[in-house]
Amino acid sequence: MIAILRGVLTEKSPNQAIVDVGGVGYEVNIPVSTYTGLPEAGREVRLRIHTHVREDLLALYGFLSEDEKNLFEKLISVSGIGPSLAIKVLSGLAAVELIGAIRKGEVERLVRIPGVGKKTAERMILELRDKLPLPVGDGGGTAAPALGSIEQDVMSALLNLGCARPAAETAVRKARAAGVPVEFEPLFRRALELVR
Repeated sequence: MIAILRGVLTEKSPNQAIVDVGGVGYEVNIPVSTYTGLPEAGREVRLRIHTHVREDLLALYGFLSEDEKNLFEKLISVSGIGPSLAIKVLSGLAAVELIGAIRKGEVERLVRIPGVGKKTAERMILELRDKLPLPVGDGGGTAAPALGSIEQDVMSALLNLGCARPAAETAVRKARAAGVPVEFEPLFRRALELVR
């Protein structure tokens, strides 16, 4: 599996980029949000890649951030949403707005995205609402600080144990606020006690 491509950006358009890696040009499907962050052609670029394999197809989907790639992978886990539609969804709304719309159940906002009907929007909400992080600024008007890598690892461990994402994130933040050292084991044990 290809996870990262680093090379020279030879061509770009709002839904596709061609990256030259050691003389081989890789065609990568991208959302508009990644397109706007790409450098000019001829400059070096680094993309996180989701490799999609089917019997008759090998396609690469690229993103500038890990968060955007993770959101794409959550979208394609929803029944009825394939990679092409997931790219359209990510192009139709900024990641933070998309997460907010899904968590708040805003069907009317989601159906404005080309290719997303009412049933697809409802499935996205039903299947992803509890799997997505709180959007920045939700709950109290002030942005919650981003979790560091150790805190992300603790949250991932809690999710693997079956905790819901909102509860896991809240537990990790409470453990940090309680002054637990930022080391995996103590933070994990305290968050596990706090999770509901």
